[in-house]
Amino acid sequence: MNVLTSNFTEYLTDEELAKVAPMLERLKTLDDRTEKHDNFMSFVKHVWPQFIEGGHHRIYADKLQAVADGKLKRLIINMPPRHTKSEFASYLFHYKLNQLYR
Repeated sequence: MNVLTSNFTEYLTDEELAKVAPMLERLKTLDDRTEKHDNFMSFVKHVWPQFIEGGHHRIYADKLQAVADGKLKRLIINMPPRHTKSEFASYLFHYKLNQLYR
């Protein structure tokens, strides 16, 4: 059971809750960070909040995720100009890999 979704905090006194609150917030931050590293598209949305996702972005992100996971060794992307090829592969993907394998 996830600590963040359980209602154990209702049994704590105010003093105990004040002590535990910063730790719970830190745990939530780490949990969110883990989720963003598991999925390339959620990582993109995290670092680029104005990003508007399209169907081609999901397909492209899934393929890049397969490369990051080692399931895909080679990838050729053929898309028209201005469809985030460079933004995804040249900038965001390298940053994500750097974060994963630091």
